[in-house]
Amino acid sequence: MSPPLPLDDQLCYALYAASMAVQRVYKPMLDELGITYPQYLVLHTLWEEDGRTIGGIAERLSLDSSTVTPLVKRLEAAAFVARRRDTQDERRVDVRLTPRGRALRAACGCLGETLVARAGIDLPDLGTLSRDVRRLRTALAGDKTQHDPDKSLPR
Repeated sequence: MSPPLPLDDQLCYALYAASMAVQRVYKPMLDELGITYPQYLVLHTLWEEDGRTIGGIAERLSLDSSTVTPLVKRLEAAAFVARRRDTQDERRVDVRLTPRGRALRAACGCLGETLVARAGIDLPDLGTLSRDVRRLRTALAGDKTQHDPDKSLPR
């Protein structure tokens, strides 16, 4: 059995470290907006398609509903979203953006621009990198029904 690769040569570490670096770039801007990175991701799913269920948000983010529920509750407490139980099926909770949540979308536009500026990578290369990482995620998940990586914009 061969020894493990040095940490810096392992793809899993490179992806983890890059993810943490992105979050550190976003953090000061998200702090100003009063949201966390996971809350930003929840809001982003609603900017893509408002009126998703907790389960729909969880599926889009590849998380468990039990992880998404507290995020949505905090966003509701901050008046960014409103939750409503389905009258036909009480297990189903619909989440909609409030006017404040919709307005936040414009304020978050600078996140991607800041990331591009800090990365020093041109948009086509960043788009290629993003698509490659999404393909890897989809392949590792073994689920071809996940979000089509070629239909998303690089961010």
